[in-house]
Amino acid sequence: MSAVPTVRDQSAAYSLLDLIQGAVITQAISVAAKLGIADVLGDGPLSAEETAKRVGSDPEATHRLLRTLSGYSVFAVEPDGRFALTPMAEALREDAPDSMRGMAVLMGHPLLWEDWGHLLGSVRTGEANLPKLRGMGAYEFLGANPEYAAVFFQGMGSISASETEPVLAAYDFSRFRTIVDVNGGRGGLLAGILAQAPGSRGVLVESEAASADAAAVFEAAGVADRAAIEDGSGFGRLPAGADAYVLKHVLHDFPEPECLAVLKNVREAIAPDGRLLLVEYVLGGGNERHIGNVIDLWLLLLLGAKERTLPQYTELFAKAGLKVTGVVPTTCPVSIVEAVPA
Repeated sequence: MSAVPTVRDQSAAYSLLDLIQGAVITQAISVAAKLGIADVLGDGPLSAEETAKRVGSDPEATHRLLRTLSGYSVFAVEPDGRFALTPMAEALREDAPDSMRGMAVLMGHPLLWEDWGHLLGSVRTGEANLPKLRGMGAYEFLGANPEYAAVFFQGMGSISASETEPVLAAYDFSRFRTIVDVNGGRGGLLAGILAQAPGSRGVLVESEAASADAAAVFEAAGVADRAAIEDGSGFGRLPAGADAYVLKHVLHDFPEPECLAVLKNVREAIAPDGRLLLVEYVLGGGNERHIGNVIDLWLLLLLGAKERTLPQYTELFAKAGLKVTGVVPTTCPVSIVEAVPA
């Protein structure tokens, strides 16, 4: 009687394989986003054939795409074979409050994939690889490629916009008389802050190009009479005497010397009893799964910059004459690091 062969436990290998094939799922989600499949399913379940008809794709290929993504709970299959939205698919809709459609489209862009194909060079050298690949820095490249820049900033904006409500829920801004949002983009966060703090005034410091829509954002939020816009950046002189300065996803774009330049400008401008409020991913010291660790690799690849832990922020702030007084977590991955003049 022959012996029964021993079957090795291959679960770890196949779990790894699932991660390895994650790039395939990324592209599949990106294709679904570009086609607008989640939008057409918003009114109710549809067959693959009807879905394909509405988005202009091949019926069989659409079925195969939806079948694959349903296995990852992006979509769901009804008992009658029709496909329906799941909570994740809701976030693929263009009009969803926390829409990630822009990010899904960005993650499938050929230029971004080309960037990530050169991660090995950054890990070997510890330096940004995009300047070597493109012959220019990341922001120069975006400026030279407006079509890609629109996709890039829409994708990044979808993440940033999803963080506004949790930040407002976690922190009371109403105690501040004047709030300066440094490099605050279109002013979405500042508009939300001023709506929450009706007795406060705000100043958006941003380049004219980046803040072109800010006036409309403030008007829509009903805070235009309490919001000013100044052309500038964290690398220049900031409005002096305010009791709150907000830096949201600014420092993680730069190596330490540039970070110190921004922080010293805040230190020079801030009121003696003022607060610096840094909104960033604050990394833990262990190996926990955190979106900030993924973004950290992205920053390494594109900019030679990084996310930081709380001890690293504390040390950085001290060099600029600022003292960290606390960290406020939010319901999304960002935290609010509070600092005062030392």
